[in-house]
Amino acid sequence: MQNPATHLVVMGVAGSGKSTIAAALSQQLGWACAEADEFHPQSNIDKMTQGIPLQDEDRWPWLQEIQDWMTAQAAAGRSTVLTCSALKQTYRQLLSAAQGRVLFIHLDGGADLIGQRMQGREGHFMPPTLLPSQLATLEPLSDGELAAGSLRLDISLSPEEIVAAVIAALKLPADPAPSNS
Repeated sequence: MQNPATHLVVMGVAGSGKSTIAAALSQQLGWACAEADEFHPQSNIDKMTQGIPLQDEDRWPWLQEIQDWMTAQAAAGRSTVLTCSALKQTYRQLLSAAQGRVLFIHLDGGADLIGQRMQGREGHFMPPTLLPSQLATLEPLSDGELAAGSLRLDISLSPEEIVAAVIAALKLPADPAPSNS
């Protein structure tokens, strides 16, 4: 465990592979993991299911819930990995106010590849028709965010390559998580 707690926010547009990478990082590091989608109120899920893009007023309470969760985990001495689109720098600033060190892992890729991935997944409320609005909203990591340790990684890499790159770049412990069984 690192002291203070570290939070890796795996960010990017829908379909970029956030869930896959966050789960792999969580397993590799033995850190608590959460999906930001689980923090959405039903009203946000309903809008997205209908193909209606969320507005900032929809996102602020959701982001605050995520920040509160990260702070609670840090207060308990736990580092975390979580997924969150974190499309705007202002959203990332709010998340960065959580207790502990907050780093963003931006999974970046072309619209064609992401669109193909979205077409192939099942059981997710985010329809592919919302991808253009997410890409239009996305603000890349700033030079300051990158200088503070956040990373931008190309999604054309395999999940294993992305996880290895994160662990190496951030000098994280590479021990597999202990079994909970």
